[in-house]
Amino acid sequence: MPTIHFLNVNEGDCSIIEHYSGHTTVIDVCHARVPDALSENMLTKLAKAERGTSGNFNQKLYPANPISYMQQRGLTSVFRFILTHPDMDHMDGIADFFKTFEPLNFWDTDNIEEKDFSDGSNGRFQEEDWSFYKGLRDEKPEHNPKRLTLYSGAIGQYYNKGEDNRGGGDGLSILAPTSELLAAACDSEDYNDCSYVILYKTDGHKILFAGDSHHATWEHILAKHEERVKDVDILIAPHHGRHSDRDWEFLNVVNPKLTFFGNADSDYLAYQAWYSRDLPIVTNNQAGNIIVATSAPQLDIYVTCEAYATKVQPNSFYSAAHDAYYWGSIT
Repeated sequence: MPTIHFLNVNEGDCSIIEHYSGHTTVIDVCHARVPDALSENMLTKLAKAERGTSGNFNQKLYPANPISYMQQRGLTSVFRFILTHPDMDHMDGIADFFKTFEPLNFWDTDNIEEKDFSDGSNGRFQEEDWSFYKGLRDEKPEHNPKRLTLYSGAIGQYYNKGEDNRGGGDGLSILAPTSELLAAACDSEDYNDCSYVILYKTDGHKILFAGDSHHATWEHILAKHEERVKDVDILIAPHHGRHSDRDWEFLNVVNPKLTFFGNADSDYLAYQAWYSRDLPIVTNNQAGNIIVATSAPQLDIYVTCEAYATKVQPNSFYSAAHDAYYWGSIT
């Protein structure tokens, strides 16, 4: 069955989709380095043991490494890698990741972002990753990987058409960006509104990956794709769930049954936008990695933090298949 993984990767993003087709899609990457076995095992043990207090389960202290996470689960190849937009917290470790998994297809935007690593403003991120990405972007390879720049409403083989050009392919619909959103982002040098926003449909369920999409993106989505984003099952919150000085009215339409937040200091997270609408949230800091096993008619949710799982679900159990603990289901 299809499985979605929302990884706990510092203050960044990384999501993995295992499709019915056998393809693996990865959306963004962060904290990805060729792993050191000893340090990886130690982090895993500490993350599972952490108990936390007052609802803070401290999982952001123990980030997952997407490379070792995938290898431990037998995921050895990537059919498509989607970089939502050119921020370093969405491409941290991209050089090691691509060298390890050699994605066949690379979804990117024709942005004109430039970064200067000489002044230290890029913090923990590495110039090697920016240089690697810039080479892919500017050299525009046709193979190894095949680079695709796709816009809202695009239709194509494998992502939303089958191999025979019929059916739904891997169930991925591109809601944003548009060429106009990209041009505006390049003009303003604020690249959040050139983020890919991807709707994934499987077994009658809708999972919405929002990148760092901002006001203009959501104006477009509600104008052109409102019916498609109504009442989604799971929303991967835009900008990791941060306030971002934005309007949250789009939540009235999207109305997610469950939303995943990434890591950020709690002062920066837009909890009230969800709580005021009685919309439930799960954060990486609580759950660690979050795994969604899809089937009709429900989605089964597993988390890697046992303490959080048992607090939410007293009858939680360990799933060897997902190396995680049952959190609950949504229908």
